[in-house]
Amino acid sequence: MRQLLTKVFGDGNAKQLKKLEKIADQIEELEPKMQQLSDHALQEKTEEFRGRYNQGESLDDMLVEAYAVAREAAKRVLGMRPFYVQLLGAIALHHGDIAEMKTGEGKTLASTMPAYLNGLTGKGVHIITVNDYLADRDAQEMGELYNWLGLTVGLNTNSLSKDEKREAYAKDITYGTNNEYGFDYLRDNMVLYKEKMVQRPLHFAIIDEVDSILIDEARTPLIISGSQKKSQTNYLQADSFVSTLQNEEDYTFDEKTRNVQLTEQGISKAEQYFNIENLYDLDNVSLTHHVNQALKAHVVMQKDTDYVVDEDQVVIVDQFTGRLMKGRRYSDGLHQAIEAKENLQIQKESMTLATITFQNFFRMYEKISGMTGTAKTEQEEFRNIYNMDVISIPTNKPIVRQDNADMIYKSIEGKYRALVQDIKERNAKGQPVLVGTVAVETSEVIANLLKKAGVKHNVLNAKNHFREAEIILEAGQKGAVTIATNMAGRGTDIKLGDGVKELGGLAVIGTERHESRRIDNQLRGRSGRQGDPGLSQFYLAMEDELMRRFGSDNMRAMMDRLGMEDDQPIESKMVSRAVESAQKRVEGNNFDARKQLLAYDDVLRQQRDIIYAQRFEVLDSNHLREIIEQMIHSTVERNVAGYTIDEEEENWDLEGLAEYLHATVLEPDELSAGKLKGKEPEEMTELVMEIVKRKYDQREEELSEEQMREFEKVILLRTVDSKWMDHIDQMDQLRQGIHLRAYGQTDPLQEYQTEGFSMFQDMIGNIEQEVAKYAMKAQIRENLQRVEVASGTQAIAGGNQKKEKKKPSPYIKKDEVGRNEPCPCGSGKKYKNCHGKAV
Repeated sequence: MRQLLTKVFGDGNAKQLKKLEKIADQIEELEPKMQQLSDHALQEKTEEFRGRYNQGESLDDMLVEAYAVAREAAKRVLGMRPFYVQLLGAIALHHGDIAEMKTGEGKTLASTMPAYLNGLTGKGVHIITVNDYLADRDAQEMGELYNWLGLTVGLNTNSLSKDEKREAYAKDITYGTNNEYGFDYLRDNMVLYKEKMVQRPLHFAIIDEVDSILIDEARTPLIISGSQKKSQTNYLQADSFVSTLQNEEDYTFDEKTRNVQLTEQGISKAEQYFNIENLYDLDNVSLTHHVNQALKAHVVMQKDTDYVVDEDQVVIVDQFTGRLMKGRRYSDGLHQAIEAKENLQIQKESMTLATITFQNFFRMYEKISGMTGTAKTEQEEFRNIYNMDVISIPTNKPIVRQDNADMIYKSIEGKYRALVQDIKERNAKGQPVLVGTVAVETSEVIANLLKKAGVKHNVLNAKNHFREAEIILEAGQKGAVTIATNMAGRGTDIKLGDGVKELGGLAVIGTERHESRRIDNQLRGRSGRQGDPGLSQFYLAMEDELMRRFGSDNMRAMMDRLGMEDDQPIESKMVSRAVESAQKRVEGNNFDARKQLLAYDDVLRQQRDIIYAQRFEVLDSNHLREIIEQMIHSTVERNVAGYTIDEEEENWDLEGLAEYLHATVLEPDELSAGKLKGKEPEEMTELVMEIVKRKYDQREEELSEEQMREFEKVILLRTVDSKWMDHIDQMDQLRQGIHLRAYGQTDPLQEYQTEGFSMFQDMIGNIEQEVAKYAMKAQIRENLQRVEVASGTQAIAGGNQKKEKKKPSPYIKKDEVGRNEPCPCGSGKKYKNCHGKAV
């Protein structure tokens, strides 16, 4: 068997396949033994494996026997016996690699064996699918097998409550989508109680359609956003300043690019107006952002052209249709800047509370593996970024599908006419046809043309995805014509109806080439499964986007010189090679873009890991005094060093240091500048810390143990969350403008890393200082409770949004809150009308 596979499949995978085949042969040898076991004896094997694992035996050592058990169980429970090639794919998955298995080769069944083996550990196996329909289907169908073998199965969907999600994650094997796993991770790192977390440590993931999730969606970040509680003053001050500026003197405006920026004189005016030394200092990132947005609001955004004021609201005007886009808002504070310009009430600005890319989320698992029909073209990226090899698994039966050469037309109209005629002829004889389109618009154009031609058809796109299962079920039946966007190329198994094989099987017709070869291969792979007959044919036009982008002008000119008609196709290997070359270039460009994104996101990932680890320590710990004292010590030490930086002791600003200490950690009568005189900086720090510890002891005596411990958690969680969310926002602003540094002959990424580190250090310092101040100055209330610092959160990935319930904001009463000042709880009310009532 091994020699035959190597001979048929070629030597590219020979070495890797050889290793897998050795193990697969051992599994095959155990089949007679497993067949002799009773159902009960086969089911008992699960407890035996668990016992062996708990006693130290590795999963690798148990693989052969466990796979043999799972294979025999699949035959008895599901009526499906995994083929030899499915064993190869299953072994590759356990090793943390990618099994490239063609459509219809049974990837779902192959995944049951590594899921069963790794599920024995009790640490949880996550099976990731591209949509809820597939997660639900596989959890139900394959769940029968796992349950029969004694493993538990969970389904994770966005409609579940937190308790239901926690229950799903506690199962041995959990099915769900990539979005849902990622959002749950982010939400878990925003909870206020450890018990509210739903996920366990990330152990092992099997990713279905791995190229779609880790390549195509790699640049789509998962974002949880909410409304900021920033003061309107920032927008109003920036607006007032910008109103004083003169064109050409203080700023320049390029109408062509709609780009506006301050001149040197304008920068000087800003520094004078806001009383700062350097507008572009790191400390002024937020101020610079507000000034830039106010400038854009005044100079670039024109009333009654870009927007209108309707019922005291700024409403965007669609530049293409001229229609009002009610409900839409400019992002990044621009909408608020326009509201300030028009003297309207300034609405809350949404901010990013938590974010992560799929690249970094899945790299947090101890082990990941994947399966797909098309991954070989991206094997370099999988190896470099995820440390996974792509192993091409041979098909169980030879592929007999006929892949025709591309038909190339001069115009899109000519292409469509020929394509519709082809579909009409195939439909007349009863052959089912799947028409693949790149965009929703194209699918609707083709649908209209077929309607005019009198061809009955189904359309599957994002607008009617709810009928997906039903449409796919019919797609392989006699006379079926299905028009589908790329969504039909993923995870769908089109089975042929009676008599269809005799008609040539399923005909797959592509309306244009995708910029990625993998997507084209996915579409082809819908036909010719398990040795079935089939056909694939792509129709191209010189006006197609991919052709236009990569120089089809010469070819079009040649077709004109030859006097070729719109309906007259050419079949040219040269053109096909040119298309493939264009696709390779696009894939290369996309790979570079993803690498660049990952390099930037890695800066935030390192910071996120530190903050989330610290946050978990706060949730998990029962006694945080030591952490808080360390923060107070760092704050005091840092500021003592700042006020005693001069080499000459008489130049030390001890009065300033004493004032700072009185404002943060001590009372005026506890330490004077005179008591600091004559001491070294280290001695000053120790003196302050002695007083701090004494005060802390007094607080512990005044309050119950439970109150004190809860107070510590409240101040730490509130401070870390608010500072971290502001930091994400600032990093985003820094990132958006950092590419301009390239004009100054500096590496933007290096600058981003350097400045990002500096901003992170500043954030840590600010966290320590605020915690120190709260710990020593805040008045503790009896009804302390942990509450989120941001409200109205929503999860966004590729346009999907999930709203969560609004929760109250944290409240700690401070001595210096005035009765007419805004209440610290963030309600927007005056203190005397809110929490001040209770005082």
